[in-house]
Amino acid sequence: MTDPSQYVRTREKGSRDVTYPDAPAPLSVPVYDNHAHLEIEDGVGLSLDEQLDRAAEVGVIGVVQAGGDIDSSRWSAWAAASHPRVLAAVAIHPNEAPEYAAAGRLDEAIRVIDELAAQPRVRAVGETGLDFFRTAEDGRPAQFESFEAHIALAKKHGIAMQIHDRDAHDAVLETLVRVGAPERTVFHCFSGDAAMARVAAEAGYYLSFAGNVTFKNAQNLRDALAVTPRERILVETDAPFLTPVPHRGRPNAPYLVPVTVRFLAAELDLPLDELCAQLAANTLEVYGAFDD
Repeated sequence: MTDPSQYVRTREKGSRDVTYPDAPAPLSVPVYDNHAHLEIEDGVGLSLDEQLDRAAEVGVIGVVQAGGDIDSSRWSAWAAASHPRVLAAVAIHPNEAPEYAAAGRLDEAIRVIDELAAQPRVRAVGETGLDFFRTAEDGRPAQFESFEAHIALAKKHGIAMQIHDRDAHDAVLETLVRVGAPERTVFHCFSGDAAMARVAAEAGYYLSFAGNVTFKNAQNLRDALAVTPRERILVETDAPFLTPVPHRGRPNAPYLVPVTVRFLAAELDLPLDELCAQLAANTLEVYGAFDD
């Protein structure tokens, strides 16, 4: 891919409602979307500038754009270098790692991520981790190899790490203890329960909550939120996925962060502005300033 700006993926629409929801009321205290995939078009196509402008209008003033393979990581680095409201995370997704390994390209892919991670506006390695839901047991050795290599890259470059953890809680936590976690480690789209949240927070990790915390069947996430120290909470969309209630099933985007933030504030019984200020401070603590 010679021009990263031309890389766009399209999500399968199926029978879903692919129109974007109306914008929520703006937040008085601005926040950031800590994890999104804006290279994926979903619903009515919006350019990156349009996505960022919509977000800014409701008080979401920056986005961490996350990669999951070589092409999307290059696009993420390009987006961050080209837009002052974007920072990048780059990685080989755990479900992609076995595919690269089978093709004999995992080492090459890790080298590309290493090169991208050296760029000044790439502030995280991610999303990396373990996924025992989509990857069968024969693919797990490649996931562990990739995860440990990404941990080493985050340490080498002195940047944060965003973890993808699906049905692999114990293995992820054990790996972080065995190998040694980067100084700033984020559980992207945290999917554990209150017990895991306590372990993660005690270890100094950050827990990022997405729109699925609003889902009726996600009491485990609300229980986890309740026991997480305020200084360890982040918020994200994982756009275009995990659109919060009442818009579940429609395309997600950074401008919908206020829906999730208001839900978090209600769950925590905190004033909205106070929570927004804490979320913004936490984001900057992990990734650094967006205008550097």
